[in-house]
Amino acid sequence: KILGSGCANCKRLEQIARKVVEEMSIEADVVKVTEYPDIMAYGITSTPGLVINEKVVSYGRILTPKHIAELLQK
Repeated sequence: KILGSGCANCKRLEQIARKVVEEMSIEADVVKVTEYPDIMAYGITSTPGLVINEKVVSYGRILTPKHIAELLQK
């Protein structure tokens, strides 16, 4: 899940995550969470946020493709 209101950073993180999922040929649903109450439910203080298997793995920054791939492999 990509947590964010639709800002440029949120869109960029979503693009990177989708590309990494495609390149790794894994089955994953990339879902955007844009509603403020839904984002706050994850307890993050800044966006964009990245959630993998319902666990917040990053927030407040754009991850590199390599870092996202490492997180997905765990």
